[in-house]
Amino acid sequence: MSLSDILAYISQVLHFPLFTVKNTTVTLTSLIMFFLVMVVFLLLSRIFLKIVLSNLLSRLKMDEGTRYNLLRITHYVALVIGAIIAFQFIGIDLSGLIVIFGFLSVGIGFGLQNITSNFVSGLIILFERPIKVGDRVTVGDIEGDVIEINIRSTTVRSLNNISIIVPNYDFISSRVVNWSHGDRKVRMDLDVGVHYNSDLDAVLRCLDQVAHEHAEVLKTPAPDILFMGFGDSSWNMRLRVWIDNPKHHQTVRSEINCAIVRKFRENKVEIPYPQRDLHVRSPLPVPLSSIAEQSQEIA
Repeated sequence: MSLSDILAYISQVLHFPLFTVKNTTVTLTSLIMFFLVMVVFLLLSRIFLKIVLSNLLSRLKMDEGTRYNLLRITHYVALVIGAIIAFQFIGIDLSGLIVIFGFLSVGIGFGLQNITSNFVSGLIILFERPIKVGDRVTVGDIEGDVIEINIRSTTVRSLNNISIIVPNYDFISSRVVNWSHGDRKVRMDLDVGVHYNSDLDAVLRCLDQVAHEHAEVLKTPAPDILFMGFGDSSWNMRLRVWIDNPKHHQTVRSEINCAIVRKFRENKVEIPYPQRDLHVRSPLPVPLSSIAEQSQEIA
């Protein structure tokens, strides 16, 4: 077989009609050109975002979440433009895509609801921004930081440094705690019980000192000390403080609890154990006549 025959055979394969969309024949060459155009736009988009836009946005006073959303939206817009140009490049009229979307709608009805829900939820997250990259969130029993928002799912890195893939629909349909949304300040309530024999003024002074000595406790709003009530074996006190970094709330809570224990011991303030009083009653005396009667009945 000569070289011309091989080239003719390859050309015949490349131009073999695969299917027709709106009177437009799609060949293997058309598909190859389509994917080449999409790959070129994908690479150009990544290069533009990484080199040009990232360096430009890093110089502006813009938080990490806003910068990430802008980069992600720009990337998706570039892909949509690339798809439009690719379809036009291979000669497919965009109006003919309605047929394809019709087939997709049938597929959605047969099991792609979750994918569609996550896709739409991803768009809502990017534009409405209920969460953003860098936020500390709690989804169900998972607490962690948002590190990536994709069109189908969001990656949350837990406190154990484990990446957890959460479907976007969970952020829209379920209850999500966003520790960083809007105002980053969070309030912490720390409850402690003290013995009834304690000096109340000393207790209030100790709690106030613990709050003001911690570096991460804000001066404004000022810490509060509340007498919540009388317990079974203690006065129930509550120390209410504010911190500026919600990611440190567990560490700050532990450090303040330790400081309370040390401060109470220095000032002879006792944290009581739970106590229960047990009253033992003596058995009632049984008349001897009753015992004799019962013995006769048994006999």
